[in-house]
Amino acid sequence: MTDWAIRVKDLRKQYPGRSGPVHAVSGIDLEIKSGECFGLLGPNGAGKTTTVEILEGLNHPTSGEVEVLGLHWRTDETAIRERIGVTLQETRFPDKETVREIVSLFRSFYKTGLRPDDVIARVSLESKSNTFIEQLSGGQQQRLAVAISLVGDPEILFLDEPTTGLDPQSRRQLWEVIRELRDRGRTVLLTTHYMDEAERLCDRVAIIDHGKIIAMGSPSELISRLGGDHIVEFALEAAGGGPSLGAESFLNLDSVLAARVETDSYSLTVAEPHRAIPALLELLECKSRPLARLTTRHVSLEDVFVSLTGRHLRDDTDNGAPAPRSSGRMGRSRR
Repeated sequence: MTDWAIRVKDLRKQYPGRSGPVHAVSGIDLEIKSGECFGLLGPNGAGKTTTVEILEGLNHPTSGEVEVLGLHWRTDETAIRERIGVTLQETRFPDKETVREIVSLFRSFYKTGLRPDDVIARVSLESKSNTFIEQLSGGQQQRLAVAISLVGDPEILFLDEPTTGLDPQSRRQLWEVIRELRDRGRTVLLTTHYMDEAERLCDRVAIIDHGKIIAMGSPSELISRLGGDHIVEFALEAAGGGPSLGAESFLNLDSVLAARVETDSYSLTVAEPHRAIPALLELLECKSRPLARLTTRHVSLEDVFVSLTGRHLRDDTDNGAPAPRSSGRMGRSRR
């Protein structure tokens, strides 16, 4: 096994457009270690799915180098496919096949691999082995898609938003599958819209936006770069003639490192809530702006993402609505 499962150098992908080429991927450099769970995060249209499709051999780059397990798609396609597993965002199966039949079919595509019944058990579908696929729930079909990607006992598993739409129990069952693979020294590349999922599962993550990686590191490293340990979120009662408050109104408060205006609330990144909250309450009293609600929590990967991109990970494609306005920047430290 090589030290690096995946290596990418200056990866670019362009599509023709009416007013010129569309740059889906704009010069990505990436190295994923063997045995790690790596998360690729980005909003819709950021380029993450295009990047993953190129790594999976389902799409061709415009330029750049892609190395998978020390091999290259242009010369070693068959060898690579024997050693990877892929779960797409959406998979369709024949309705009148049973779970065991479809898993057995895909097992026949590999020279070596796992027993179909073992894979079915790994995704907790034993009771559905002889059930027609049309009778499975959406979550069960998604777990079946993961089973098919595992049947060749892959060295690298690509999971493109595998838990989207799943119920909490199915979601956690897939988390256990991913953890078990990592414990066995297998490499997992995961894209997800769930920040808690990335924080729990991934050794490292890369945040991609507009076709470029804008931050990379372990979840804890990225969170620490935001410069504070806590988030204070609050909303105000209707203005009632009181002054309008922008994000900059809160930057001089004690222990506040950054401030952001959301659609109907405010978010402060703070070092010490016990200092920031009294200062905030005093300011609001002076401005005659009573609180409607206030909560505190620890900084999360979602906060890092919003700080970097100005939008939440689960935001849909740009619909013309203004992005949240923020002041301050990652890594800033002011007491």
